[in-house]
Amino acid sequence: MLSILDRYFLRELAQTVAATVIVLVAIFAGTSFAGVLKQVANGSFPASVMFQVLGLNMLDGLATVVMLGGFLGVLLSLGRRYRESEMHVLASSGMGPRGLLRPMAMLAVVLAVLVGTVTMWLGPWSARTSQALVASANRSVIAAGLDAGRFTELPGKGGIIFVENLSRDGSVLGNTFIATDRAGTDGVHHLKLITGKHGQLYQDTDGVGRFLALWDGWQYEIPLGADNWRKMQYERNDSSLSNVQSDNDEDDPAHILDMITLAQADTPDARAEFAWRTIAPAMMVVLLMLALPLSRQTPREPRFGRLLLAVLAFYLYYLLLALCRSKLIKGAWHHSTPMWSISLLVFLIAVWMFRAQYQARKPRGKATPKAVSA
Repeated sequence: MLSILDRYFLRELAQTVAATVIVLVAIFAGTSFAGVLKQVANGSFPASVMFQVLGLNMLDGLATVVMLGGFLGVLLSLGRRYRESEMHVLASSGMGPRGLLRPMAMLAVVLAVLVGTVTMWLGPWSARTSQALVASANRSVIAAGLDAGRFTELPGKGGIIFVENLSRDGSVLGNTFIATDRAGTDGVHHLKLITGKHGQLYQDTDGVGRFLALWDGWQYEIPLGADNWRKMQYERNDSSLSNVQSDNDEDDPAHILDMITLAQADTPDARAEFAWRTIAPAMMVVLLMLALPLSRQTPREPRFGRLLLAVLAFYLYYLLLALCRSKLIKGAWHHSTPMWSISLLVFLIAVWMFRAQYQARKPRGKATPKAVSA
């Protein structure tokens, strides 16, 4: 059964961690929204699925946010109690290190389970769902923003398209007009006008290119500033609308695989992804253990001095694990032992620092009194 002190610390730590995570999620949402807008502008996917993709991307990156939020939340909560001398009063009243370790252990278990759930299940699921959503939207004319009876700009500055009517499912187009502007090899801009009585949107088998097939129409190629126009009548004309581009340099095919498939795969990418997912809960425990000694402050100490040091320690630990992951991806290493060794070393250093804070200091040697002569 939890004591009053355990419930107090657990409540205060949980509230501060939750508030910190919410703030970090809001910051992460802003940066993710900017990236999603850039992809929409470049024609990676239509604007109609923008907010769905944003939500899935945020869910995919929630593990890192929770790790950083839990680390900073514990630092802020315990640091305040040290500055207000609350921890010193409790220590003088007989509270040893166990009084702080019990609520921290319970909080660490909850956060480790949450991080493990996100990295092993929710993250890959959201990545797969986002990929399928974008692919489905790019195959749909209506989802791409095309509307009957008005001019629509194609993604990626691909030109202007006008469709007189559409079928209910958006798969069949009526009278269609397309205008594009391309620069030739001679530097002269060529205006291409294409008309068709009916058409259909389709995608490559590899899902990279989007094309519009038009039947029974005319095509005009007009070089601007010249009079050598070209006019051609066709039975079928396939026009490229835009390529499904990806502006995310961190795309990893192994990231969308589930844990069972990932464990059975024997590629460097799969080994690196499996190692990162399995070590993520342990990272959360190590970071919370590291936050205990780093949160200790004196009342006159600068408020954010230890916090800056703790953030630097977090990024150093995170970058070391990322470096190990890159070695696994490149095939230089074939196991995740270095990642676990680094985590164990950081955990032992944190335990040593925490124990050193609660060890009684040795009394200084007493000076022998000098004899006083009569």
